[in-house]
Amino acid sequence: MAELPKWAKSMWEELGSPDLEGLKSKHTGDLMDRRHGLRRDDLIEIQLDSRALSEGEECWTRGRLLSSGKTSIELLTEGGNHTYIARDVIVRVILVAHTRPAYIDDKELLKFERADQKRRSNLHEKVEKQTKGDDDSHLWG
Repeated sequence: MAELPKWAKSMWEELGSPDLEGLKSKHTGDLMDRRHGLRRDDLIEIQLDSRALSEGEECWTRGRLLSSGKTSIELLTEGGNHTYIARDVIVRVILVAHTRPAYIDDKELLKFERADQKRRSNLHEKVEKQTKGDDDSHLWG
């Protein structure tokens, strides 16, 4: 196992203690084989701009990456708090360890996203029926 900081060990165990060696980033070689960048469930450390914090607040936060959007990062902190951090106040992100395969290789994540897309489509269809009172979304023109 790769050496994890003390704060990360319990989070790694909660994820089922995945083999971290097989999940490392690959920066060189054939372009199609390279895998790098932040991934869902990565263990990370984030340094925040101290100007955005109250005096005396810690400028580092640590935890597991839940999601990453255009304006914020969603993090499960080492203390178990669910936190959203604005990208505007992030100074540095340090990858401690990947805990999942790269997105393109993550069959579990791709399966989840297909099921979620289907669920959302069904939900939109249901809302459309309830608000319009008809079911003609399958017709063209």
